[in-house]
Amino acid sequence: MDSANSGPKQLNMPGIAVGFGISLLALGIGVYLASGRSSLTALIPAAFGLALVVLGSVAKRPSATKHAMHAAAVIALLGFLGSVDGIVGLAQMISGATVELPLAVASKAVMAVDLAAFLWLCVRSFRQARLARAES
Repeated sequence: MDSANSGPKQLNMPGIAVGFGISLLALGIGVYLASGRSSLTALIPAAFGLALVVLGSVAKRPSATKHAMHAAAVIALLGFLGSVDGIVGLAQMISGATVELPLAVASKAVMAVDLAAFLWLCVRSFRQARLARAES
């Protein structure tokens, strides 16, 4: 491929999904352990991470890439919508307000930012793939 004519580099989205999944697994397990294993809800980021790892692994097969990555994007959107209020709570904590369960608030905020970044990369990749199909 001629680098002078090429657009943005096509992303390895299956690998990126696995990477984001691993980061959410680490977040969930880390918060669960840091909270003294007091609540299984601390593992929610890990559940979303496991889903992304599985879907990213499935997406490595060319015949399954499109469907698996779209499923990963839906999972990420649902996780983002469920955790986005953590960003507000984190802003309140930073401004000095007292919040109930600060570790949970911080975990939700990190999960929301992580999934928002993954969603942005998914949309970018889907758009690049559509443009590449239109050019060929």
